Amino acid sequence: MYDLMDSNGDYTHFYFCYRWFLLDFKRELVYDDVFATWEVIWAAKHVASGHFVLFLALALLETYRDIILSNSMDFTDVIKFFNEMAERHNAQSILQLSRSLVLQLQTIIENK
Repeated sequence: MYDLMDSNGDYTHFYFCYRWFLLDFKRELVYDDVFATWEVIWAAKHVASGHFVLFLALALLETYRDIILSNSMDFTDVIKFFNEMAERHNAQSILQLSRSLVLQLQTIIENK
């Protein structure tokens, strides 16, 4: 996945997630899910990571990884894809995967 995103020699292909971080996923989720997600982000600062939004972004990428790779999406395709997916994500699934990713990283660090 990284190779596809970095294929043009810089990191401009990652700009599609800029809106995610700028608005804390406000446009990606339905109204009620936005508040649940914000609650998790705020709580995570105290119990897991002050950068939980990065794990949310990674969870979104992992969720749609196969679609992005199988279609060899370029920068504009990825932006279009996530724009079309706005408010159609399964927030609970994304949050659960995010938590799992945090735990995976914590386990790696503890077993170092």
